[in-house]
Amino acid sequence: MEVALLYSGGKDSTLAALLLDSFYDVRLVTATFGLTDDWKYASAAAAQVGYPFKQIQLDRAVAETAVEKILADGYPRQGIQTVHEHTLEVVAQRDIAAVADGTRRDDRVPTVPRARAQSIEDRHDVDYVSPLAGFGRGAIDHLVDQRLDVEVGPSETVPKSDYEVELRTLIAELENPEVVSRVFPDHEQTYVRGILKWTQQAVFDYVSWLESTEHRMIFTDETAVNQIQILPIVTEQSRLEYQ
Repeated sequence: MEVALLYSGGKDSTLAALLLDSFYDVRLVTATFGLTDDWKYASAAAAQVGYPFKQIQLDRAVAETAVEKILADGYPRQGIQTVHEHTLEVVAQRDIAAVADGTRRDDRVPTVPRARAQSIEDRHDVDYVSPLAGFGRGAIDHLVDQRLDVEVGPSETVPKSDYEVELRTLIAELENPEVVSRVFPDHEQTYVRGILKWTQQAVFDYVSWLESTEHRMIFTDETAVNQIQILPIVTEQSRLEYQ
């Protein structure tokens, strides 16, 4: 079964790909309005993590509508939400079993409410999957630290292929760069450079973290962890040998 995962090249969508990998044939998809060639950063990240990649073209009119909302509101939330929902609709029409994204439990934007997800599924006969929806920020950061080589920095300097890049470009084109700085608050972005190899120490540190009371609700045993390919099964014999 093929799942098309909306992909920016950042840590969240890359982690989502790893979690989906045991159950689907994962294809990473980056949408562009054709305003910049920053989609190439997502393509390069996809190559580094080993998944097939597809670029899809979106209607510039959708970006213009999103920018109108951003300028009217004075912040980007509704504009980004508009683009995300439109992208899901476009991708869901492809010949796939499921469409997925890297939205997280604690995200303010973009989000996919239950009614919207059910509507996409019913109208396009696909599943909508959000593999990070049950993870908080701390759990995600821990998974990423153990598994991904990530560059972190200010949004203006870190390579990325998310919606913000082209919306910033269009606002600068229609208004001026000062308006861009005013409506987009300073924040950090991430870009994935590759997948880290597990060391024996990292495996056992990670299993200990999963077995702690605080995170027991996430995974219950090593087998569950192995099923989503976060790390290999750690047998009792190897545990004793390590000790």
